[in-house]
Amino acid sequence: MHRSYHRWYSPTLGRDMELLIFGHAGAPVIVFPTSQGRFFEFEDRGMVGALSEHLEQGWIQLVCLDSVDSESWYCHWKHPADRIQRHVQYEQYILNEIIPAVNQLNGNSFWMTTGCSFGAYHAVNFALRHPAIIRRTIGLSGLYDVRRFLDGYYDDQLYFNNPVDYAANLHDPEQIRQLQQLDIILAIGRDDQACWSNELLSGHLWRAGVGNALRIWDGWAHDWPYWRQMILHYIGGHD
Repeated sequence: MHRSYHRWYSPTLGRDMELLIFGHAGAPVIVFPTSQGRFFEFEDRGMVGALSEHLEQGWIQLVCLDSVDSESWYCHWKHPADRIQRHVQYEQYILNEIIPAVNQLNGNSFWMTTGCSFGAYHAVNFALRHPAIIRRTIGLSGLYDVRRFLDGYYDDQLYFNNPVDYAANLHDPEQIRQLQQLDIILAIGRDDQACWSNELLSGHLWRAGVGNALRIWDGWAHDWPYWRQMILHYIGGHD
């Protein structure tokens, strides 16, 4: 299996950023780590191994990102407006640095995003905000209402990065048309405390005419053994 490590100074974020790429070809999959997680987490937790056949066959290519959560959502000493601004810079880093860099290595245009727990928030939020780029998103045990991270603060930047809010107000026909072409898969355990946000987001999307696959597993299902099963189950579609 192809494995490559990359590090460069990000002008968008003003610091060095690291990532791992697995696989030699196939649909590029942006992998977001869990809360304050690192770029090597997906490998360390057995997710890369679980997808070994997909990688060796050239069906997918994993792009495992580092996070800046400790500088954004979890940076409690910063003003909430500065936290959300750091998150916006992270999104620009992906758009302006990660995607162009991977495009130079891999011309496959079927981009996907995925992540577990807080990584699922990142994956689904990025895909919903950029449906002209992303073709499939797989959120595993995600929370799609992040208001609690900003201590009651609310502004337009938060609104446009809080899926349960902006999905409730989808009216633009072109935006809806693009979202209708996006495969949206939300998988979570029935007893997970974030299950309600998956149901709410799914309902908002359906009411706007945007199809999605809400898959609620029995029990809790908020841990790596479940996520290894989930990613194998959904990486190819909605089954």
